[in-house]
Amino acid sequence: MFHLFLVIGLIFLTGCPSPPKQQPKVTPLLVIPAEPLNTPSPVITEATPPPPQPPVQPSFKPPGPPRTNWINFSVWAATNGWKPLLPQSIGTISNSYLFSSPNGSFELRPGQPFGRWNGTAFAWGFPPQLTNSALWINQLDLEKNLIPLQYSPSLGKGGTIVLDPGHGGENSGARSRDGAVLEKFAVMDWARRIQKLLEKEGFRVVLTRTNDLDIPLTNRVAVAEQAKGDLFISLHFNSVDSPNDEAGIETFCLTPTGMPSTLTRGYDDDPGRRFQNNDHDIANFQFAIRIHQKMIQQTGRKDRGVRRARFMGVLREQNRPAVLLEGGFLSSPGEAALIGSADYREKLAEAVAEAIKSL
Repeated sequence: MFHLFLVIGLIFLTGCPSPPKQQPKVTPLLVIPAEPLNTPSPVITEATPPPPQPPVQPSFKPPGPPRTNWINFSVWAATNGWKPLLPQSIGTISNSYLFSSPNGSFELRPGQPFGRWNGTAFAWGFPPQLTNSALWINQLDLEKNLIPLQYSPSLGKGGTIVLDPGHGGENSGARSRDGAVLEKFAVMDWARRIQKLLEKEGFRVVLTRTNDLDIPLTNRVAVAEQAKGDLFISLHFNSVDSPNDEAGIETFCLTPTGMPSTLTRGYDDDPGRRFQNNDHDIANFQFAIRIHQKMIQQTGRKDRGVRRARFMGVLREQNRPAVLLEGGFLSSPGEAALIGSADYREKLAEAVAEAIKSL
């Protein structure tokens, strides 16, 4: 049922918005000394894909897009040993369908863009639909979202983790509204903290940059390839140009072929495109939701969900599972104050390290 896709894509774009190069002078949050890059050569341990599933039930095609198969999920769930429950009212949320699977619970809300696995939000490619009193789910969401969560990604101690502190140099990334906190320094400190925790657990950690330099996206991918990394994690903090005080944590992985992206930022989002990292669709999502879940639990921040993007250059050409973490919004004064504190960055680092060492 699952396909591994090999595709060439040469467009590399950034994961976070960067401000104009002409910036007012600010006091750096941190001063990071330059260090040489590591040059490890471990053996890559691939995530084991799930075994084949029973044949899907007859599908229907609702009017308009998406033009892919839809599956009667209640029938599929019963066939595969999931325990469906009647529609529930959860707080102020009505018409939520709950299913108990062998590896956790799922909440599906017809027409809504996010579902939940064990309470953690993730974006659908296509929101579930309620038609003729039956709950229908898109086959791609079943294959790329629900079934992968029945299995854990394979990593193990001794693997190589490539950490990518975003931005650097003249590309300072996002900044707090008062200019006191710059993304490039905050993510560097976050990476150092993760590195320290993981090395204590026996992992080998490689950083794509070790000082205040703007490393091209192609070079960041090349560092991961040279290191023969088992997992690539790009670290960022978010920002929006909006009067609304957006806040919370988001995690991204590459959009599977055939799905629309959750975020496009105005870039072309052709669902037919395939990239090298699409070979790791399942492991990408498995790592993403487990790291995301730990960050939400550790910090108590708003859960903005695991999302999909196709334009992020540091993810598209990776030949390994890859995720991009947005640890909060620097455009939010309250959250920027947290990001500027060592305590909050330590909590984020502990969450990432805990998620990795538990696999």
